[in-house]
Amino acid sequence: MLEERPGPVLRRLVRWLTPFKACMGHRAEAVSLGGYVSGLLSDSPRKSMQAMLARVTDAPAYHALQHFITDAPWSASALWRVLRAQLPERRGVLLLDDTGFPKKGTKSVGVGRQYTGTLGKIGNCQIAVTAALWTGVRAWLVAAALYLPESWTSDLVRCQAAHVPESVRFRTKWQIAVQLLHQVRASGITVTAVLSDSGYGDATLFRTALHRLKLPYGVGVSETLTVFLDRPTLDRPPPVLGPRQRWPRATLGATPPPVTVKAVAEALPADAWQRVTWRHGDQPERRALCAALRVTPAHDWAHGRVHPEIWLLLERPDDRAGVTKYYFINLPRRSPLTRLVRFVHQRWPIEQQYQQLKTELGLDHFEGRTYPGWNHHVVVSAVAYAFLQSERMHRDTALTFEAVHTIVQEIFVGLLFASRPRYARWLEDARHLLPLRL
Repeated sequence: MLEERPGPVLRRLVRWLTPFKACMGHRAEAVSLGGYVSGLLSDSPRKSMQAMLARVTDAPAYHALQHFITDAPWSASALWRVLRAQLPERRGVLLLDDTGFPKKGTKSVGVGRQYTGTLGKIGNCQIAVTAALWTGVRAWLVAAALYLPESWTSDLVRCQAAHVPESVRFRTKWQIAVQLLHQVRASGITVTAVLSDSGYGDATLFRTALHRLKLPYGVGVSETLTVFLDRPTLDRPPPVLGPRQRWPRATLGATPPPVTVKAVAEALPADAWQRVTWRHGDQPERRALCAALRVTPAHDWAHGRVHPEIWLLLERPDDRAGVTKYYFINLPRRSPLTRLVRFVHQRWPIEQQYQQLKTELGLDHFEGRTYPGWNHHVVVSAVAYAFLQSERMHRDTALTFEAVHTIVQEIFVGLLFASRPRYARWLEDARHLLPLRL
């Protein structure tokens, strides 16, 4: 049974979409925006354009919607800016991550054989770098960009066929993530910290960017990264003068050489590890053996660069014997171990968000091949998802997959009755015909 009549939900949906229509250059595009969001909120299990629109619109509207997503000149960047401006919650931890869109062919923009956590292996897919704002209660998708491998950016003919703008150049995932971070901060959203996995944490320049922004962070790192256990003191010889002045490599002097974080974990005595518990939302409690110590990342020391001292967190989950996870954390020196552990584990909502976006809103179901089409589909999906999150705020609904599914079904029923008034008349007739005891 629905919690409330569909009318108020649809009115809130119309109000939510109104500011975004200013980004459209033509009234037909504004109408198509509502139609596409309605399609994303439909009960179609497959959210490819033709499948989902068959549930809520007449067949002739398909071509208008296809033009709206694939060819219309409206700006996806402008829609992102309006979305960030409209968020009712404007402070939280920024979760930087990426997700894969598995594909079968080779024509979709950005597609290629690359690793994705979605598959857990190398597969044929597109990769989206995303930024989500986690408020401690809700997650909001606030930015996303398509990662284009070098095999794409170096192929002019391929890019032209996919309508990739000439201004788009190859960027690593961490470079894209930093750009998304700047976009979010520029919108007036307060980012209290940044969390990411080792795909970003391994990049020295990514961590350097966060230090320059003076942002607390917790990032996963690989076992091969090296650190100094003592603050290094470098001896740097004078420059070699000549036509091309150069600086010789710095030396460590009396400072012990750097070691891998894996070696650090293996050398720790048993009494250095403590069992710490934490919880992901309403899920069962989790625990692991953890240890933390202050270290200095050892990258670029031979060039005379000494990085700021940070925390190295080591974690051995109880349910995965012999497995150790490693994190670099930029929190104050006196932070207790429990705070470090619970801080980095705030990344858990990102996987649930991906599941909801892909299952309920078909984030990865888009079958178009062009760069503008992909960006249009993703930003409109984010607009629809933000409406669902605003409904959660309205109803004080917990962050669960079932809660999103219930809201989507309720909106779909409302849209169905709005587009087919005869259904409401049939329902009213049925109420008079059914026995009162039912």
